[in-house]
Formats: sequence, C-alpha cells, structure tokens
Amino acid sequence: MNINLDLLISTPDDSVDMKAGLASMQGVSDAVRCIAESILTEKVPERQSSKSDVRTSLKKSFKGSYGHIFTLDLYSDELKRKLRKIGTPAFIELFSYFINESLYRETNQLSEKAQLTLNNLGETANKIVQQLRISALENIHEISTKFNHDIQIRYRQNRDIQIVLANFDNNSAIVLKATQSPQRIELEAVITRLNIHTGNGRLQIQGEDETVAFGFGIEYKEVNVKAKKVFSENLDYNNGIDREKWKYLKITVSPIKLNDGRIVKYIVKAFNEN
Repeated sequence: MNINLDLLISTPDDSVDMKAGLASMQGVSDAVRCIAESILTEKVPERQSSKSDVRTSLKKSFKGSYGHIFTLDLYSDELKRKLRKIGTPAFIELFSYFINESLYRETNQLSEKAQLTLNNLGETANKIVQQLRISALENIHEISTKFNHDIQIRYRQNRDIQIVLANFDNNSAIVLKATQSPQRIELEAVITRLNIHTGNGRLQIQGEDETVAFGFGIEYKEVNVKAKKVFSENLDYNNGIDREKWKYLKITVSPIKLNDGRIVKYIVKAFNEN
C-alpha cells in the first residue's frame, strides 16, 4: 500500500546542486516518514530505519523545474488497516497540518475525520512538531538557504491533479531559528482557534488583523482546569459575532521571536479576563 507524492524544486534549468538537493530530499523523506509513522503508531520515531514498516521510495523524475515522484510505502498489515480507517484524504490533511504547525503557520480548518485523528493523538501531536524541527525541516531547507530555490511537497491525487501540501523557502528557513525570549509582556487578545487536546491554538491581538500561534509551554494535561475553561469559553463566546462585540482576555506571555524581532508564537504564562 502506498501514497503517491512528489517534490518540486524551483530551478531555472531543470537541474539542481547534487549535495544540497540530496540533503533536501532526505529531509522530505524524513518528514514524511516521521509524520506517517507517528500518526499510524501514535509513537514519534527519533530516527528512521531501513527496517521500518514505513518507508519512502524514489520513482521517476519529471520535467518542470526539478521534480521527482516518490511514494510513502507501508509494509505492515496493521498500519495499512489504520491508514484505511483514517482515509487518505484525512491523512494528507494531517501531513500538511503538521508541516505548517512546525513552521508556526496558520492551518486550514481540518475535516471532521482529520480532527478526530488529531485529537486522538493528544500530546503526541506536539512531539511530532518538535521532532520535525530537530533535523528534517533543516535538511529540507538546504536547497533554499544555499541556492535560494523554493521547494514543494505535493500529493499526486492522479496524473493530472497534484495538491500542494507544503512550501519551503528562505523565509520558512528563518523561522526555524526562532527562540523563546525571557521577556514577559501583557497583551489583550481573543482566542480564534484552540486544540483542547494539545493546548495549541491561534490568538488575535486587539487592533491587529493577523493571528499568531500560542501555547502553554507545558503538556496540556498540566494546565489547570480554570485556564482551559477560560480559553475555550473565550473562543466559544466570540465565535460568529461581530468584531465590535468581541470579549478580550488579558494575557501575560513570553514571545518566541526570530532574529529580526518578529514574533511567531506566544507562550502563555498568566491571564485575566477583561
């Protein structure tokens, strides 16, 4: 059983530096295998082995910048059964979700089946994101940081339809260098998205139009019940009402910043209802 994918490196002449290209391809393979194995086994692998029941296989190349088809292959009947239960569409959604989460990007609303699978992963979902940042995503960006080539991972639904699952470029490479500041700041914000199983979500600061990722910096089971209730109730209250009527939370946070000062995520330290 396999899933058909491809990677596309944007180059002007259908060729790519071999060393950097191979490093990026290795990163793609590691990311795909990490996400797949974690979802299907509910355990995050620290390293990929050639003996694993979840592997990737290179297939043929194709024209159009530098493109290469590959497959995600399952060699275990149990894992095949789990994938059939989840369904390929939901699995593909989750692949895109985890890549975007690891790069602090806002994700699309998941389908019911994909969301249920994510919920069942619980804290494992956070561990997947952490593992992707260790090496896979840095390797993927090798071709971007050294040669300024963009790269895509796509799902090949059929010969004519390829769905982009993830984009990588110099900007996303910079995000991997984000570090948490010891600084604590106060802000007023509404909760626009919240995963009640992981504690991660998005918030929108008063007066701003863009949302920013947030989390609690500890396993969600360690967060006190009052905090969980306040954040989920704020999301429910503001859902579907006019912005002028939004109810804001006063939150003390520690920002995760890029070298240029941009904030990609807030870690919640304390809160007060406004």
